[in-house]
Amino acid sequence: MRRPTVVRDPALPEAVTIYEVGPRDGLQNESSIVPLEVKAEFIDRLVAAGLPIVEATSFVHPKWVPQLADAAELVARLPLSGSTPLPVLVPNERGLDRALEAGVGHIAIFASATETFAQKNLNSSLDGQFEMFEPVVSRARDAGLDVRAYVSMCFGDQWEGDVPVDQVVSTGRRLLDLGASQLSIGDTIGVGTAAHVQALIGAFGEAGTGTDLLAMHFHDTYGQALANAHAALQCGITTFDASAGGLGGCPYAESATGNLATEDLVWMLDGLGIRHGVDLASLVGTSVWMAEILGKEPASAVVRALA
Repeated sequence: MRRPTVVRDPALPEAVTIYEVGPRDGLQNESSIVPLEVKAEFIDRLVAAGLPIVEATSFVHPKWVPQLADAAELVARLPLSGSTPLPVLVPNERGLDRALEAGVGHIAIFASATETFAQKNLNSSLDGQFEMFEPVVSRARDAGLDVRAYVSMCFGDQWEGDVPVDQVVSTGRRLLDLGASQLSIGDTIGVGTAAHVQALIGAFGEAGTGTDLLAMHFHDTYGQALANAHAALQCGITTFDASAGGLGGCPYAESATGNLATEDLVWMLDGLGIRHGVDLASLVGTSVWMAEILGKEPASAVVRALA
């Protein structure tokens, strides 16, 4: 398999963590229901390819995301005691109850940096979401679970337009104060550009939030995801969300297209000589397999080139 020429930039991190979101964020927007057995095999393949974290599913109400209605059955089939964390997204206390019943050790909550998206996605106000999340995070931490916080619409909102940097930082800081261990900063509609990314990371730093607490979650709507990831690397970010084959979108934001493709990210990291632990050939094979099941061409340029 073709590999990029390695040219190491000593100014960049030596290693990064790829937080694979394909099974949850990637599949949630698919209109055809993916069988339980396929989802379980998808996760098994991703773990076998060396992805260090694989987000498995979400305990959201089936009415809102029918694709994930089998969350409890799927989690029951997963090796939760294995060395690879398999987090689940929980939208509220009921979702947390289900996660606790399932025996998961890692959860994520999904917050909004804007008023409109909070209302549409969470049925809450921008300020009110923290009251909803407080008991979820508190109970989860008391039970020994790790809690990650996604922050959506950080670079632009399809209803509100530009999102002030200080508003994003304030939202993120409040989630950390609740007890989240990491913030995943989301470009939900893919409008961010490199300098914007660096400005936001810098603003978090000025507010006392270091890059060790931040992850970046880019969408490729305008073809900027990989450039934005490189810009974040230059700021010292070492955790990146990505989705095998570039699967994904957001069911609550029509303009949100696919996530940063894991293979595209891996190819860039390989060329930069940055360690990540993922076997590219195995990952490409997995994405080709899933694309055939879904009946669609992979969004990942690297998958298309190598397959």
